[in-house]
This record gives sequence, C-alpha cells and structure tokens, in this order.
Amino acid sequence: MEFCDDDLSNFDAHGAAPLPTTDQQGYVQCDGARIWYASYGTGSPVVLLHGGIGHSGNWGYQVPALVKRGYRAIVIDSRGHGRSTRDERKYTYELMASDVLAILDALQIEKASLVGWSDGACISLILAMKAPQRAAGVFFFACNMDPSGTKEIEFGPTLKRCFSRHTKDYALLSATPDQFNAFVEAVDEMMKTEPNCTREQLGRIDVPVSIVQSEHDEFIKQEHAEYLAESIPNAKFVCLAGVSHFAPLQRPELFNNAVFEFLDKLAS
Repeated sequence: MEFCDDDLSNFDAHGAAPLPTTDQQGYVQCDGARIWYASYGTGSPVVLLHGGIGHSGNWGYQVPALVKRGYRAIVIDSRGHGRSTRDERKYTYELMASDVLAILDALQIEKASLVGWSDGACISLILAMKAPQRAAGVFFFACNMDPSGTKEIEFGPTLKRCFSRHTKDYALLSATPDQFNAFVEAVDEMMKTEPNCTREQLGRIDVPVSIVQSEHDEFIKQEHAEYLAESIPNAKFVCLAGVSHFAPLQRPELFNNAVFEFLDKLAS
C-alpha cells in the first residue's frame, strides 16, 4: 500500500524517513560558511536541494529510492539551514547556488542532475543559468522565479504542522539552535525580494528542465509554473495530482516516479 501523509501529521510527529547511514559526509568551507553534505550510492550524480527553512533530512523518502534506482544521491543543507552555518550577510539564491558548486568541486563532480524543491528549485535553476556546464538537467518543483508567481498564503493546519517540524529540527541540528526566529525572518526577507528572473533570462536557459507543479500548491500559482515552462526552451510542464507543496512527504511514490521519469530520460 502506498504511503500517504497528505495532512503532514506523520511528518510533524516523526519527520521524514531517516536518511541512510553513510561515511561520505562532511563540511565544505565556502565563502564564510560551513556547508554540510552527504553522498549515498554510486552512479550518475543527483543533487537534492531542499526547501526554505527545511534541511536535507526532508529527502528521507527520496534518497533510498534514488540509490535503489542506480543513482548517486547527494544532499546538501543550504547555507544556515540544518547543519550548515551562515555569516552575517543577507541570504541570496546566487550565494546558495555558489555553495552547491563548491560541494560539487569538493566531490570532484563535473556535472550533476539537480532536483530542487521550493527554494531548492530556485537555487537549481540559478545554478543552471550561471554554470550550465555543471547541470545535466533541473527538476524544478514548486517555486517561483519572479514575485508575481506567489499566492497569498493561508496558514492552515498543514502549514502549521510543517512549520512545527521545522522548528523542532532546527533546534536539534543547527549550530545556533536559539536563533530560529531570526533565521526564519532572514529567509523570508529573501523570498519577498528574490528571485527576479525576466522572460529573456529564462529564454537563455540551455539545460533540460521539467517544471513540476502540484495540484494544490499553497504558495505557487499554476499559471506561473505554466509560464516558466513556456519561457524556458524545451521545458516540460508536469502537474502532480492530489498533492500540495509538500508532495515529497505526502505521497513519495508519486513524486519519486516523476523524478525517475525525468532522470531516466536524461540518461537515455
């Protein structure tokens, strides 16, 4: 029977499935911060980039599935998130994209597929714009690329459960466990002002891209996702039925199958 956690009750209580154990993990010093990463399996590398105020453990249902499929799964805690530290500078998506490149350099990976969720999707696409030679393709799930793409947020029970889990995880993982509120404010400031990509910039993206939207996304307008797919050359639009912004946690099998379809096509 397929696992289902549509209202995130299980996620709030227990988190995602735990990440596998690995000896291939550590920190890379990058531009004023220590960035945590972990690598699992062998094969074609796939970098998983989590959403804002989350951390790599949110990919607990995806990492084992990718390894079983024959991919090398690499997770990264974004700057200031999870185990990674930050300096006093404001958050920017470009800065976090440079952190991902630093991890790829440290692992001696010339090119990787990028699977991004929310803020991680934005980071992935900006990396592909800045360094297309490093991105085999981008699976862009649940994010905007300019301010017009976001909805007015209704802070309902599902969002409250997600926020509750993030609060608990930050206290457990962060080097600054008492600074959660300041952390959220800093990330929120970035989200309100970035990204600001024009149609012309989107039109210059030269890597394979899937724009993936959920039927019930709480944050992103579907018409914006459709606009991104129309603006990025040869991009594919995918809509995941019955789920929201938290599809990787709500119905992992549905989400993973969409990821596999994208990655397998890149490999063919």
